[in-house]
Amino acid sequence: MKKILLIISSFFISVAALADQPKEWQLGFQNPASGGMRDIVNFHDNLLLPIIIAITVFVLFLMLYACVRFRASANPNPSKRTHNVTVEILWTLIPCLILIVMAVPSFKILYKQDTIPKADLTIKAVGYQWYWGYEYPDENIIFDSYMIEEKDLKADQPRLLAVDNEVVVPVNKVVKVLITANDVLHAWALPSFGVKRDAVPGRINETWFKAEKEGTYYGQCSELCGIKHAFMPITVKVVSEEDYQAWLSEARVKFAKEEIRQHKLKKASK
Repeated sequence: MKKILLIISSFFISVAALADQPKEWQLGFQNPASGGMRDIVNFHDNLLLPIIIAITVFVLFLMLYACVRFRASANPNPSKRTHNVTVEILWTLIPCLILIVMAVPSFKILYKQDTIPKADLTIKAVGYQWYWGYEYPDENIIFDSYMIEEKDLKADQPRLLAVDNEVVVPVNKVVKVLITANDVLHAWALPSFGVKRDAVPGRINETWFKAEKEGTYYGQCSELCGIKHAFMPITVKVVSEEDYQAWLSEARVKFAKEEIRQHKLKKASK
């Protein structure tokens, strides 16, 4: 009974009230944290839903009308008509017009997502079986990101979503993400940013986002990649510029590439 009440109440709870991670019995999108995701939500809520609801109501009306109007008791001698040119033209043209109305704004959103503006920060995400590896090419930073086991979770860390090393980015900055895979197909997906790109071995795909508010955002691999597909989450922490610079100073030492460390050791030995 409690679950049924949760489902019903979710229809009346604004999506903005949801956290930046999946909730039990959630039926709506996660909180939009970027302009791209806000466009997707508006497209869904203001165009797709009204069209879907209208089509559903119209088809339900036709079914009920046909059941009542053409029932056997009311039509002892049924019509033998098999063709109606007007109806056939209408049921071809109207769906085409509906698809055109849906296609125009969706193409605009897709174009906006595929047109990457000048990036303030570039991150490379590599999918492995079964975890993510990240690199900040301009900062000589590289690290792996593993899911935290349930027994090691802290009180504020969500199950199956928290990781040991988070991706940290500054707020209100354009982040370009280069995505690839080392072994099989993966997919880097972050619902709050409206981002989802396949990670293909031997190929680099690109996407971008601009986080508009600070916080921690969660995603998961969205390509069926093997036995531990459900255990390679994505965590992105959006912080202020000052906090990002502070993290960067620590990360350059903690996550420096091995060759950089060796180079510094050679210099120190001289």
